[in-house]
Amino acid sequence: MPNRKFADGEVVMGRWPGSVLYYEVQVTSYDDDSHLYTVKYKDGTELALKESDIRSQSAFKQRKSQSSSSSPSRRSSSRSRSRSPGRPAKGRRRSSSQSREHKDDKKKTISETNLAPLVLKPSENNTRRYNGEPDSTEKNDTSCVISEQKLKPDLEIARVLEQYSLRPRKEEKKKEEIYSEKKTFETKKVIEKASLKTIEKAPSKTKELEFGGRIGTFTLIFFLPATVLYLLLMCKQDDPSLMNFPPPLPALESLWEARVFGVFLLWFFLQALFYLLPIGKVVEGLPLSNGRKLQYRINGFYAFVLTAAAIGTLLYFQFELHYLYDHFLQFAVSATAFSVVLSIYLYIRSLKAPEEELAPGGNSGYFVYDFFTGHELNPRIGSFDLKYFCELRPGLIGWVVINLAMLLAEMKIHNQSMPSLSMILVNSFQLLYVVDALWNEEAVLTTMDITHDGFGFMLAFGDLVWVPFVYSLQAFYLVGHPTAISWPVAAAITILNCTGYYIFRSANSQKNSFRRNPADPKLAYLKSIPTATGKGLLVTGWWGFVRHPNYLGDIIMALAWSLPCGFNHILPYFYIIYFICLLVHREARDEHHCKQKYGLAWERYCQRVPYRIFPYIY
Repeated sequence: MPNRKFADGEVVMGRWPGSVLYYEVQVTSYDDDSHLYTVKYKDGTELALKESDIRSQSAFKQRKSQSSSSSPSRRSSSRSRSRSPGRPAKGRRRSSSQSREHKDDKKKTISETNLAPLVLKPSENNTRRYNGEPDSTEKNDTSCVISEQKLKPDLEIARVLEQYSLRPRKEEKKKEEIYSEKKTFETKKVIEKASLKTIEKAPSKTKELEFGGRIGTFTLIFFLPATVLYLLLMCKQDDPSLMNFPPPLPALESLWEARVFGVFLLWFFLQALFYLLPIGKVVEGLPLSNGRKLQYRINGFYAFVLTAAAIGTLLYFQFELHYLYDHFLQFAVSATAFSVVLSIYLYIRSLKAPEEELAPGGNSGYFVYDFFTGHELNPRIGSFDLKYFCELRPGLIGWVVINLAMLLAEMKIHNQSMPSLSMILVNSFQLLYVVDALWNEEAVLTTMDITHDGFGFMLAFGDLVWVPFVYSLQAFYLVGHPTAISWPVAAAITILNCTGYYIFRSANSQKNSFRRNPADPKLAYLKSIPTATGKGLLVTGWWGFVRHPNYLGDIIMALAWSLPCGFNHILPYFYIIYFICLLVHREARDEHHCKQKYGLAWERYCQRVPYRIFPYIY
């Protein structure tokens, strides 16, 4: 058990990460593994600091008083009162008139010397970054400038007195070096404060485990693939009722086919090729914990257009796209196998990743948990970002291709010249959702998947298997269980989907625009609560209605996607049940994360906006 220097509850002086500034903080806890103290600032911000970055208040005040007592001005005055070593003990004294004239000459010389204080004026962008520090830094700003104003005249006076002093030049040079070092230190503090960006807590051991911890994540590694297999097998049954559980299991050899796996690999690397094309703009993501910003090429919509052209070419040459429907289960197994291999590779390479590149939520030290949640935050091969690529490309675009294959399979199996109205609605609604995500691709850079979650089995399986094969469940269901709906019902479902989409898109647009440029004149009507991180919390618009309006829009759209399948079976509504559970989990995680990040500001926000997802309900 290592010795602790500071006890819980003790009020000390903590260094703000990335600077030389100390603020009054309170010790809340100590981690024996990482040897880090968790401290709380006056504004509610909590950070993890090393013991070397913490000073006791008594030692801090004593050190400060010693530095002030040895200031250049006092040393200068004490030296001026002492006799120069080169001067004899007894000698002629100047007359009073000569002495008076000599003092007048010195005053005249000093008055002619430029004594303009050094004032550092940070740029407009740096001024905004002041908000990334605790409120008490404003006083330290003033003290730094005052120190400059005091120290600069002292040096000028010393230079003038040097002309009339008989002290050795070596002593004067030493005094200037001491002043220069102190001046550099004081100026550095002002510059660092002006350029300080929002600083996140350095990655440390993950203490609070999600998904049931090690046992829960171990279970999910097997439960998630089994769930996908169960849903697809049930949709193939004539009566997909829950009472028919379990569905008949196919032979193991029928679940795997090398040709299907080859087609999946071809699809994956084709999307990787589209990702590498030098088209589309390059933007920077949000700052990482070390202040660095990664660059991302925004060309997802171009990849979608190129994919549509490739699929159109295949259909023109009479390629049977319903091959996907005939081998749908085998494609799901191939995608699962690929995601497992990718997850193993990601975990092995993460073992060599620097500490600052590890994910905040995937650094527990437990193999199973870190393998599931993702150990490395942004794994890259050169400029190829694996997590960002999988987030929107193979799975999301593949979802649309699968829906199209189900539409063509329905027409072929039921000998229809046109797809059913239910199939058209499902394809149209989900196509809109995918195109919107790709058109607003830059917005994904601000999501927790990119900024907080590591890339492990959870995201690899979710992006490559769960999204394309579970989100397309309604279209797959309609192929074997056609449902007829009337035009008025179709119109009502369309209005419901459009309402959900409007809430989803306008809420996300508000948030993303505000994060990118809070000073945008177009957002002048929005009000926000300032936080210690420099970011604001919106309390008007959609984010003043509920805390997660984008989740509300998601749930409304998910309901509209399921309604065209009718009410004969609950299976098509699995997606919305899962989606509500997922969003409630994410909402709880967001609440916890925001409370830690924004402190008291988040509590004030929750008082202003009491409802989380559903107004007047939850």
